[in-house]
Amino acid sequence: MNTRDSTTLPAPLTGPDSEPADNAVPAFARQRPFGFLLLVTGVVGFIASGILVLERLELYKDSGHTTSCDINPWVSCGRVMKTWQSELFGFPNPLIGIAAFAVIITIAMAILSGARFSRWYWFGLQTGVTLGMVFVAWLWSQALFEIYILCLYCMIVWAAMIPMFILLTVRNMAHRVIKVPAGLARAASELAWTLVAVVYVGVAASVFLRFFNAFLGA
Repeated sequence: MNTRDSTTLPAPLTGPDSEPADNAVPAFARQRPFGFLLLVTGVVGFIASGILVLERLELYKDSGHTTSCDINPWVSCGRVMKTWQSELFGFPNPLIGIAAFAVIITIAMAILSGARFSRWYWFGLQTGVTLGMVFVAWLWSQALFEIYILCLYCMIVWAAMIPMFILLTVRNMAHRVIKVPAGLARAASELAWTLVAVVYVGVAASVFLRFFNAFLGA
């Protein structure tokens, strides 16, 4: 008499939309490392945004308030907060940061707890972080070429957003959330941290060159 196992294990997913195994993607793009990366950048951005909101509330109460990063005429959160660019949508920009980074922290905690998200979820996160990076790039351009004043806590937000955006994008390429040729995904994975470093150096160089005379006391 022939017997058969009544349970049949499903075949592993190997289609174009399947999630690759952790050992098939760069170390930072694996489940727990990437959750930790999102957590760190999210917390840094949240704290910097929170400080900016608190300082802004003090300025509402006292227009002569000296903020904790009013270092000199060229590095002054207080002076930046009095420009129209600091309230692009009619309310303080850091409120957007608090809400957005809170979402990032929540997602990071879920990932670290073992949650697995569908492709559409990662695509939505990519869209949100990309929009945030575009906003940061605009604020950088305004600080350097229009306002000509730096905001220390704003720059901390920039520092959090740069690796978040680049590494999320590369992670989504590696996991096929963003469909690109395999060679491009592999190259991006190999150069991910180099790209982060290059952008950091580029931003730092732009600040130094733009404020060169100010740094020299001219």
